[in-house]
Amino acid sequence: MAGLLAGTRVLDLTNVLAGPFCCYQLALLGAEVIKVEAPGSGDLARQLGADPELNRRGMGASFLAQNAGKHSITLNLKNPKAREAFFRLAATSDVVVENFRPGVMDRLGLGYDRLKAIKPGIVYCAISGFGQDGPLRSNPAYDQIIQGLSGVMSVTGDAKSAPLRVGYPVADTMGGITAAFAIAAALYRRERSGDGEFIDVSMLEASLVAMGWVVSNWLIAGVRPEPMGNENMTASPSGTFQTGKGLLNIAANQQQQFETLCRLLERPELVHDRRFVEREHRKTNRIELKLELEQALLARPAAEWAALMNDNDVPAGEVLDVPSVLEHPQIVARALLHTFERAPNVDRPVSVVRSGFRLRSGDPVPSSPPPALGADTSKLLAELGYSECEIEELAREQAI
Repeated sequence: MAGLLAGTRVLDLTNVLAGPFCCYQLALLGAEVIKVEAPGSGDLARQLGADPELNRRGMGASFLAQNAGKHSITLNLKNPKAREAFFRLAATSDVVVENFRPGVMDRLGLGYDRLKAIKPGIVYCAISGFGQDGPLRSNPAYDQIIQGLSGVMSVTGDAKSAPLRVGYPVADTMGGITAAFAIAAALYRRERSGDGEFIDVSMLEASLVAMGWVVSNWLIAGVRPEPMGNENMTASPSGTFQTGKGLLNIAANQQQQFETLCRLLERPELVHDRRFVEREHRKTNRIELKLELEQALLARPAAEWAALMNDNDVPAGEVLDVPSVLEHPQIVARALLHTFERAPNVDRPVSVVRSGFRLRSGDPVPSSPPPALGADTSKLLAELGYSECEIEELAREQAI
């Protein structure tokens, strides 16, 4: 069946991660996403990733990760003729997504007010580090900068290692998923009212929103959030434990779960130990409790403990690395990975992750591999009414 956003055309003017991640989510749901890139260079992510040869070819692993299912057109938006082509493209589109610094699109004459005059129902999403106003609006923003400013780093790690950056670009990702959610909501309203929208996404604010429990402990309870490593501030035992082989996460957050855990570890006396009788006692004495539990956990490897605990309704799971989890039977059974046997300028199969959900009507999957830079330029311009001669002229003038 057609995707949930089938029939929706999205212009993706974004670079690197937050914007491309947003538009990738829309493409997975069936939207036609047209990536508008600068001639000759394109998205910076084309040059990023762990494989230097792919970077040289303009198909870096970072680009491949977030751009399947998209088309690519090259337009030099500083060129008047390229801007005219962009206006024609915008007139056929439903959504425009950009992640330039605030004011750049307006200076190019391509801002929301100009595009709204061309397409009154346009949904325009601007993703930036800090939003379209405020004292930091013009500052450059990278994921690590946002992680530090948002407080994410202050609560990551433990007392010795914090502040510590989260091991993946969480601020970029939260900005992208926030933008995709807002765009979907705006499209839903437009179906009923015909009204377009200007969406102003701040990566800083999106990150703070995602820290809801941490933020509320300060706003509501007056408790300053502190780094706790792998411990859980809300309960104990809830964290990472050493076993006979490997690390094991246990989240025995409820009284019954704690009692069952003690039984499985053949340490029933811990249930009645005055240090651990109630939740608050266990939180106060979490270090002593962890030592007691780890003594028993050394008897078996993490994989065996995880199976035993989950069979008895005690939440537990091994601590895996990325290669291990991608090969895990759960991930395989849910078909999270989608593989293209061929992709432009790539000498191997390309596997990408799809959405983190499935649909009864058909799983969201990318319709095509990530595109080579400008692969669809001539085709799209022809659809807009440009003749072969006009397209050749645009190329000669370096407009495309």
